[in-house]
Amino acid sequence: QLQLVESGGGLVQAGHSLRLSCAASGRAFSGHVISWFRQPPGEDREFVAGLGWSSGITDYKDSVKGRFTISGDSATVYLEMAGLEPEDTAVYYCAARFGSTIFTKTGRYDYWGQGTQVTVSS
Repeated sequence: QLQLVESGGGLVQAGHSLRLSCAASGRAFSGHVISWFRQPPGEDREFVAGLGWSSGITDYKDSVKGRFTISGDSATVYLEMAGLEPEDTAVYYCAARFGSTIFTKTGRYDYWGQGTQVTVSS
């Protein structure tokens, strides 16, 4: 059983940066896709970025391209967020699925973390 724990959320001012971490336990990331989703207040959960652990292939939501970077190291996946905007305010979740395709739908992921709050003030 793969267990995921997010950390790194917080309150930042617009234009600043933040790095989220997703640590794995119970199982290795090898052979999995690991993605970040977010859920803004009152809205549905949405795909933000994904990483194919074995291939190194990445994918991003259009609105975060050039600002967010997903990467992996050992048993941790990171989401580096730069140029944060108030619209990036959300609970950020790490999710994983076995396979090589980066899906953007929440239902395609089997493992989820508990989420970490990111709040960007204007």
